[in-house]
Amino acid sequence: MNQARTTASQGNALGIACAVGGALCFSVNDMAIKLLSDGYALHQVVLMRASVALVFTLGILVPLNGGPAVLRTRRLGLHLLRGACVVFANMCFFLALAAMPLADATAIFFVSPLMIAAASVVFLREKVGPRRWTAVLLGLFGVIVIMRPGTGVFQPAALLPVLAAAGYAGLHILTRRIGGTERAVTMAFYIQMTFILVSTMMGLTVGDGRFAGQGDRSLEFLLRAWVWPDEGDLWLLGLIGMASACGGFLISQAYRVTEAALAAPFEYATLPLAVFWGVVVFGDWPDRFTWVGMAMILSGGLYLVWREASLKVRRRG
Repeated sequence: MNQARTTASQGNALGIACAVGGALCFSVNDMAIKLLSDGYALHQVVLMRASVALVFTLGILVPLNGGPAVLRTRRLGLHLLRGACVVFANMCFFLALAAMPLADATAIFFVSPLMIAAASVVFLREKVGPRRWTAVLLGLFGVIVIMRPGTGVFQPAALLPVLAAAGYAGLHILTRRIGGTERAVTMAFYIQMTFILVSTMMGLTVGDGRFAGQGDRSLEFLLRAWVWPDEGDLWLLGLIGMASACGGFLISQAYRVTEAALAAPFEYATLPLAVFWGVVVFGDWPDRFTWVGMAMILSGGLYLVWREASLKVRRRG
């Protein structure tokens, strides 16, 4: 019994560390993609990012995790479905970045823990108590404060992070479903392969730019013609590829070894990082509504962490 508790505690600690590390990688990725959103097509950036990430995965992560044999799977369909969820989530979020401040888009995206908690109850039969539901609802209200629907400052692009959150929730529920039999590096590999497949198909379909010129920044990012990257941007493309590979591996590992409702709040580390990048790189200082909304989101997340720790102490007692 004590050994089982120790194993669970170690799994939770590893999952939390991986979730924080993944959040850091993805925050760097988001900042770099926003920097590139004015000059390149989204599917071109995603293809180059996924190609670098795939090389990094095959050259470093796979050898460190048992070699090519680790890529074998009997659950290819679920891997591809999981990849489709993350492609949808990423595309929606990156399109939002083209039109919104980084901190605002990131804060709205954090409706995802509510969706993950709800889905984990329905599909994984995990237990989420009423106090934790209250915490995630507080985060939802924070998202509403930032979006301000029905006011003149609301913009349709603010709905894109919500759609991204839905895709992200689906991704992590599938991670929990297959994580018992699949390695994190295996899941990361198939995600990058799905990115390459989807972005290549989009490039062949709209990569000539014939649908560009819509006047909307998000649509322009989606439909812009492919161009040869400037030499000064190559390091950014390499950076987002490595950040994507490491982030995908770490997040897959986090949701593989611990409960979705526990790992999700630790991804809130992305939020202060988004504020930092927004101010330092883009000169976007959040307004008072964004600060209030972020405070509500963070409060809900921190309460979830405290509540989980409290429950563990009671169980041990």
